Amino acid sequence: VLAQMDAAARDFKTAEANVVWDQYQKVISETETEKGKIYFRREGGEIQMAAEFAEPDKKYVIYSGGKVQVYQPKIDQVTEYNAGKNRGDVESFLVLGFGGSGRDLFKSYAVRFLATEIVGGIKADELELIPKSDRFRSNIARIWLWIDPVRGISVQQQFFEPSGDYRLAKYSEIQMKQKLPEDVFKLKTTKKT
Repeated sequence: VLAQMDAAARDFKTAEANVVWDQYQKVISETETEKGKIYFRREGGEIQMAAEFAEPDKKYVIYSGGKVQVYQPKIDQVTEYNAGKNRGDVESFLVLGFGGSGRDLFKSYAVRFLATEIVGGIKADELELIPKSDRFRSNIARIWLWIDPVRGISVQQQFFEPSGDYRLAKYSEIQMKQKLPEDVFKLKTTKKT
């Protein structure tokens, strides 16, 4: 599995997919679902990510240059997070399974093979990742990552928080190596934002 991810990382240019994010909150036993499109590209030596959510409300998320920007048009607000010295952790979290090397996972995680199962019609290999960093593990206890062994990319991810909350990301209609519109990686704000 890791060798396939290494091979995919060497040739990685871009990826585009439909995404469904389910955020489960254990305390109230409720799941909130967001649907949209997600984009990844290697620009210079870094991987960038952009997500455009259409449901339930419009929301844009961009990661580039060590900074995360979240734009919520409904309240016309941009929230920025600078990864700073945590850039490696933030990148490994946001672009996990898209353009990253399989062997690089060992830098940040204890990696274990769990199973092979069908996810969205694709026979995928499931890996469990336990963050090595105590600070990171205080936010994310473990990650399950389903990798398409043919393309070496993620088709599903589940991030478990110590509280029992989790986020499940499901990717479909994944397209690789096509030209992406340049404005995908720019926030579409108003003059009043």
